[in-house]
Amino acid sequence: MIMHKELAAGRWFQLSLIEQLANIGSDVIRTIEWKKKGDLQLSRDAFYRALELIDLTIADPKNRKRLKEIVRTREALVDHFVYDNEYHTTDEIWYNYFYDFNYAAALQRGR
Repeated sequence: MIMHKELAAGRWFQLSLIEQLANIGSDVIRTIEWKKKGDLQLSRDAFYRALELIDLTIADPKNRKRLKEIVRTREALVDHFVYDNEYHTTDEIWYNYFYDFNYAAALQRGR
């Protein structure tokens, strides 16, 4: 099921990679925050939205040069939130990783 119908219809590809990763990061942060609050359904929903956005980012032709990093990020996120966390990532690592993209996107928008 596609959750981001408008974005999947092509609007996502109009965003810069920084904006794409900032949006993914927003859903990853929501995943963490809902998990902390004990609402596992909302946490899971946010995580699935993040995965959908990552998959759209992987499909975006302009991101071919960064594809390895994007695919590894997806793999590590799934490992962290679904499997045994073999990469030993933490919620704080994900906050820090995506914060930089949110900051850069805000600078692009002139904020």
